Amino acid sequence: MTRLLEARNLRVEFTTPDGVVVAVNDLDFSLNSGETLGIVGESGSGKSQTAFAIMGLLARNGHTQGSIRFEGQEILTLTEPALNKIRAKQIAMIFQDPMTSLNPYMKVGPQLMEVLMLHKGISRQQAFEQSVQMLDAVQIPEARQRMGMFPHELSGGMRQRVMIAMALLCRPKLLIADEPTTALDVTVQAQIMSLLNELKREFNTATILITHDLGVVAGSCDQVLVMYAGRAMEVGAVDDIFYRPSHPYTEGLLKAIPRLDTDGEVLPTIAGNPPNLLKMPPGCPFQERCHRVHDICLSVSPPLIAFGEGRRRACHWNSPEQYKDNSHER
Repeated sequence: MTRLLEARNLRVEFTTPDGVVVAVNDLDFSLNSGETLGIVGESGSGKSQTAFAIMGLLARNGHTQGSIRFEGQEILTLTEPALNKIRAKQIAMIFQDPMTSLNPYMKVGPQLMEVLMLHKGISRQQAFEQSVQMLDAVQIPEARQRMGMFPHELSGGMRQRVMIAMALLCRPKLLIADEPTTALDVTVQAQIMSLLNELKREFNTATILITHDLGVVAGSCDQVLVMYAGRAMEVGAVDDIFYRPSHPYTEGLLKAIPRLDTDGEVLPTIAGNPPNLLKMPPGCPFQERCHRVHDICLSVSPPLIAFGEGRRRACHWNSPEQYKDNSHER
């Protein structure tokens, strides 16, 4: 497969009145054409900021370091005009809340047509017809009629489909979906994910799926990146992550999923809260919540190392034998 996207030593910082917040810390990952990468983790783990860094959409107080290469081209150092030539046309993004992402003062049609007229330079009539075709492709009924509606006249599921249509209008090579099923009921969630999988197969679009829903990841992704406090905890193929998790944090996330075969049992949780990014502890960021913490975890940050085919993990657990004698089971 062709390497489409590659991030190396990615770091995202925000300057605040209280100090510098490192939202993404030394992140490495890659994505091939046609693949889907799932990025999972609790709120504040750096998932969305990773996506915003790729898109060049960080807040004004945000700064990036490291490298992000798209089709071999470094994009972190591109100017705004150069980025605008890539955004939407080559890399598109579906944002979390379609109600705030769509302009409430504009009808759906002009918002879709604007993308095509800006990036493809086609006529208004051509843009209208192609927009209708894309609304049909994302399974919106009476697509031509919907072009004349405002976002508030559509249901949540339809608004999300409009966002997907807008992202796919220019046939991008990379689609970033940030919580595409947030605030949707379970039935509509399933429809949206089925639609994304169909469009991926039709257009061979590589996808980065950011979500809290591990069930969505299991059914849609090829690779999984587990993030915590801005860092990668574990990376691997979806089957390896779900059936053979190797990091205590990944284990905790999977155990916290309700199961149909454990009716009546207490749902396991990960005790404690994520660390304050302004006052990160030395060593492993997960140390205070980990039930397999070692003495070394308190002072040495574990590097992200390979330990199997296509698998990487940042953990001292099951590392060199000298750590095992100093373990503290919680």
